[in-house]
Amino acid sequence: MAAAIGNTIAAGIVYTPGDVAKQLPNGWLFLGIWILGGLYALCGAPSMAELGAAIPRSGGQYNFSRRALGDYAGFIVGWSDWLSTCGTAAAVAIVISDYSGHLFAILSGHVQSLSVAIIAGFGVLQWRGIRWGSGAQLLTAAVKTAAFIILVAAAFLLGGPAHKAAIEPGLAAPPLSSGWPLTIAVMLGLQAVIYTVDGWDGIIYFGEEVRDPGRDIPRAIFGSVFSIMGIYLLLNLIALYIVPMNEIAGNTFVLGTVANRVFGSLGDPIIRSIMVISMLSCLNANQLFCTRTLYAMSCDGLFFRSASSVNTGGTPTVSLLLSTIVGVLFLVISFLGGDAFQRITAMLSFFFVANYTLSYASVLVLRKREPEMARPYRAWGYPWLTGVALAASVLFLIGSIVTDQKNAPLALGMLILSYPVFRLMKFASGRASTTAKPNAA
Repeated sequence: MAAAIGNTIAAGIVYTPGDVAKQLPNGWLFLGIWILGGLYALCGAPSMAELGAAIPRSGGQYNFSRRALGDYAGFIVGWSDWLSTCGTAAAVAIVISDYSGHLFAILSGHVQSLSVAIIAGFGVLQWRGIRWGSGAQLLTAAVKTAAFIILVAAAFLLGGPAHKAAIEPGLAAPPLSSGWPLTIAVMLGLQAVIYTVDGWDGIIYFGEEVRDPGRDIPRAIFGSVFSIMGIYLLLNLIALYIVPMNEIAGNTFVLGTVANRVFGSLGDPIIRSIMVISMLSCLNANQLFCTRTLYAMSCDGLFFRSASSVNTGGTPTVSLLLSTIVGVLFLVISFLGGDAFQRITAMLSFFFVANYTLSYASVLVLRKREPEMARPYRAWGYPWLTGVALAASVLFLIGSIVTDQKNAPLALGMLILSYPVFRLMKFASGRASTTAKPNAA
């Protein structure tokens, strides 16, 4: 749970409230879209818990789809999971750089170069070994969770209701859309929320390292969903309580505004400092996730065999190098197009839901094809709840393609490109295995 919370509560909660409020400047719709994102996670949690307990391998959802749907389906999930995790690291690096510029004047105006340096720096640090990261992950998760709880308590005890705050002239909240524009606004808001919520299933990246996966993986998944959504709903409630909707909409740091209203001029730097520390931990976790996914694929012959090499510090060095390079490429693409964070989150949301779609389908396939498989945990509500999660995922993907003509097609194109890459990887792995056989003999 600490790893999932530490990984999840990071860059998304910084930008997403302002982005959602800009799309849906209505208190009930604003909260409703967060609740909808939480329900989506909750509907999928039983299915993911069943898969994680039954197939306790490290590497994430890739393992489930490969077992149920074959090598290519597994490759799609591994490919998109790897890309999305590298992209998340890029998004987090952007926020760290932006906040660092606010805290230290010498770093202001250098978001692009600083973001690249942060990702490259973590790549260099992890090259030496990954043991150091586990303690930091637990510590920073505890620190930021405690800090957010203190912020929520202080906001309700010391802060004043938003309706008593003076509304500055010219800062009226944008009007609420209707009809098709409202549908597009809901879809874009949901994209942002799904990106922000994703990470509740982080335990599955470490499945074979869990002492009792049949018990601990389901408990970690459900505990993470409820903890993350509880914290997010409380943070958005205090935002609505303290700050008028016209100041939330489009605000790139709503929590800083809340902190300033509660703690005065010290609120903003305090919150930014806490978030920088917590997002460094998040970036560390994402580097661990993406290298494990690529490592697992290479072990199964779905990526270059060299990516399974591990140094004495326990780091898959080739996987780490490739993941770092792709994270930097995400930064370059996002900065060329402008609106860096929003573009990355839109594409990543598509990847996340595509993965969940195949994972939920895997539950149905494995129940039918392998009824005797050992399942220490069986998803409650099966098959109805699994079907709801699967249907919601498919509808979201279709809705994204229809309503987001800018980012969703690019994400879809990356998935389509996975097939020629898959054939190339199979060919390269086959050649490597054939070459290695005489030497092994």
